[in-house]
Amino acid sequence: MNIYVPFICLAVGTAVNWRGLPTVALKAFDWLMNLALVALMLVIGLNIGVSDGVMENLGKIGVQCIVISFAAICCSVGLVWFCEKTVMPLEKIRLQMMDEQRVSDTAFSEMPEEDGGRNHVSPLIFVMPGCIAIGIVIGFFWMQNRNTAWLDTALTVSLIFLYTGVGVSLASNKQVFGYIRRLGLRIVFMPAAIFAGCLVGGFLAGWLLSMPVSWSVLSASGMGYYSLTGAFLTDSFGIEAGTYGFIVNILRDVLTVSLLPILIKISKGSPIASGAAGCMDTMLVPVSRFVGPELSVVALISGTILTFVVPLWLPFGIALLG
Repeated sequence: MNIYVPFICLAVGTAVNWRGLPTVALKAFDWLMNLALVALMLVIGLNIGVSDGVMENLGKIGVQCIVISFAAICCSVGLVWFCEKTVMPLEKIRLQMMDEQRVSDTAFSEMPEEDGGRNHVSPLIFVMPGCIAIGIVIGFFWMQNRNTAWLDTALTVSLIFLYTGVGVSLASNKQVFGYIRRLGLRIVFMPAAIFAGCLVGGFLAGWLLSMPVSWSVLSASGMGYYSLTGAFLTDSFGIEAGTYGFIVNILRDVLTVSLLPILIKISKGSPIASGAAGCMDTMLVPVSRFVGPELSVVALISGTILTFVVPLWLPFGIALLG
């Protein structure tokens, strides 16, 4: 997908709701977004299920790929949490803005409470990973050797609709823009911490698994950009390394969706840390559902930066570690 599409869709959605849509229309939009999210998770699962390279190697190297992906997520989350406690107080800024609205007698009652799923159990907690699993089963057992070109179109359509829906949500929560202004340049600590965490996690996983550290570090530092990472590693180290690069980063999306209820309990930035570069596309809406509208913009900016970083880092990393 073109790098500008998410921002265009966000702008369109924000413009549509800038003056305020009727409550009925907003509720209908929310239901449609949920349906599009279900479709997106199914398409992700189908793409995994129809991939011979992924399914054939899950049994052989799947456990190692899970360890690498999980280590990268844990280290990224840990470093982002540290940044939140020191130089990037995401939740503190949000609470300060809420207090200021109370003091100034603005319409605080109209400001939606975004608890990220802390105080109630959202059905999406079970629906999202369940849809991925269903998609994998359907793709593997019933769609092998069939024309799957339509999956790319379905993925793009789902993402466009979901991006637009996020824009509508932003227009309903205009304090988001004040939040971003107040965070300022500190926002760059988010992608920097995520990237550093991937490098550390990849190194630790490679050492623990007694496998080539270059493979594990480069796979982990793909940060969810599975197609590019798999291609780079295949070209440089061969098909086995490329398979690690591909599967590790696909699993990052799957693990992110599955772990969202736990991640949001660690900190507001933890779901973004887990989504990494995926927060520019497939992971943006699942993550935004948990972190709230303020951090949905932070997630998109961080994901966009990391998406640019991956193709710049991989050739350098291969030269450095190869």
